[in-house]
Amino acid sequence: MQTFIDFIFHDVWCKAPIGLVFHSDLFEDNPDLKEVMVEFGFSAQAAERGKAFYKDVKAIYELFASLSPQEIDQFKQWYQGNNDLEKVCTNDATAHLVRYADIPVAHKSLAEQLATFFKGLYSQSLLDLAALRAKIGDIDDHYQTFVQTNKAGKCPFCGINDLLGEYHSKREAYDHYLPKALYPFNSINFRNLVPACHHCNSSYKTSKDPAYTPKDPARAVQRRAVFYPYKTVPHTIELQVVLHQPDIDKLSPADITLQFGPAAITEELGTWKDVYGIEERYKNKLCGENDGKYWLTQVLDEWKEDGRDPTEFMTTLARQAQKRPYADCNFLRKPFLDACKKIGVL
Repeated sequence: MQTFIDFIFHDVWCKAPIGLVFHSDLFEDNPDLKEVMVEFGFSAQAAERGKAFYKDVKAIYELFASLSPQEIDQFKQWYQGNNDLEKVCTNDATAHLVRYADIPVAHKSLAEQLATFFKGLYSQSLLDLAALRAKIGDIDDHYQTFVQTNKAGKCPFCGINDLLGEYHSKREAYDHYLPKALYPFNSINFRNLVPACHHCNSSYKTSKDPAYTPKDPARAVQRRAVFYPYKTVPHTIELQVVLHQPDIDKLSPADITLQFGPAAITEELGTWKDVYGIEERYKNKLCGENDGKYWLTQVLDEWKEDGRDPTEFMTTLARQAQKRPYADCNFLRKPFLDACKKIGVL
């Protein structure tokens, strides 16, 4: 589908100033897309959503027709910038990122039409149309391939919650990393569509923009770096827990300090913590009866009942955390029990 949109943008819209009348022949160099456009534009049996897609593409073509070569070049830079997610995430200055709010007032009508088109592009009412699905495939199949390839089984953003996997009849929602309500051109780009657990997607990230700092009266909003979700080499995040309350039964989030590293990714860590509420969620887990407090009880019980040295338990846990950091939340359990040891609880 993104390939279709690439063609529509570069080979149809950006060539509109040449002066050709909008017609299905403009799609001649992409036969699969042409079949779809003919179906949506001319078939008496075409679904209303398909007809709307055709009409939107035509309306934007006619608005592009009045643009100058310089304006066309600007839109090309924006299109490329918004779709180069890896550069956007590293806050690369060469990525010309644009939000709807950044498009000049002189192009107000075009910005509104682009918003109508791209905000509605990622919708089952469109993607499930037989004429289109036959060309692009099914999103559920994409998800199955994803979870069969990425077998951790945990949300890649919080590391805490389970993701629905290949043996579930349902799937997780795909989150628009750069929100489709704010950004044109990338609402169907799967580098910008990431499976996330319900809490990460709907409770914490919601419509937050990871590419910009939050609005703050005391400082200007500015670009920021963020973790690229499809990086093939895992991100290495260091976590240290500091406890300021020796009575674990009375432990509250205010008694916990979380220190993240390494320093080389400080900006990415800050964005991640802000967008996904990481500190709040991790601290609450450490205070939970069935999480942090249970982890401590587990060690103490083994120590008291079996006569084992907690050091042996911690040595085993260290190996487990290294090999399987997400099993039993080991990436969080290990630093928490280290902190318990430092304050003399173990």
